[in-house]
Amino acid sequence: MDNFFDAYVLPWIVDIALALAIFFIGRWVIKQVMKLVERLLRKAKVEQMLINFISSIVNVVLLLFVVVASLNQLGVDTTSLIALVGAAGLAIGLSLQDSLKNFAAGVMLIVFKPFREGNFVEAAGVTGIVEHIQIFNTVMRTGDNKEVIIPNGAIYSGVITNYSARDTRRVDMVFGIGYDDDLRKAKQVLQEIIEADERILKDPAPVIAVSELGDSSVNFVVRPWVNAADYWPVLWGITEAVKLRFDEEGISIPYPQMDVHLHKTEGSAD
Repeated sequence: MDNFFDAYVLPWIVDIALALAIFFIGRWVIKQVMKLVERLLRKAKVEQMLINFISSIVNVVLLLFVVVASLNQLGVDTTSLIALVGAAGLAIGLSLQDSLKNFAAGVMLIVFKPFREGNFVEAAGVTGIVEHIQIFNTVMRTGDNKEVIIPNGAIYSGVITNYSARDTRRVDMVFGIGYDDDLRKAKQVLQEIIEADERILKDPAPVIAVSELGDSSVNFVVRPWVNAADYWPVLWGITEAVKLRFDEEGISIPYPQMDVHLHKTEGSAD
């Protein structure tokens, strides 16, 4: 009986004790490693959402190693287990290709920051304010208060226009006058309207110039610089002011028109 205990039971008890020790000590080591990883990521000023995701992945991988080590101590053949986990990971990866693409794009968006929450951007054919940047998708709010959820893969693979990235923006406007109107007077009126608006920046200086002799009008480009937050108010305000002043000064804003000439030929009916 003693020989049976010494030969079989005692080694099992020792192996179980060592396996449990490996597991619990391993979990303690994992916690310390996770604290160190999170501390380093915060020191590197990584986004909290990305820190949480990286931490969860590292935790799962390290825990898997601890479990395998514990099973090895018990004498369990873990080769087939590792192969099974690898095959399952490959199958999951193939079935979640789009999700993995969106995840990778989400990580790139968070790390490289082409835009931030609160920015006004145009991406994947949607223009609006960025409300949330998540691992798999980005939530945007359009000007008419619609919530649009865009996969990160669609955003990162296309052109991103960030209207909030710079402090100032140029307002590009075009105003046409009739060929019979006074060109110098119209330019002076435009200059006075621009100079009277306190939201328009002095540097860079605004541009007012004749850009085109069109089919029905002489076109001016008016390009003042403003603070980014004043872009739309200035665009709408200047457009209204130009129409009102042109009406007061008798300057026409022509609409597209075509002159049709009829030629009477011999033998045609009267």
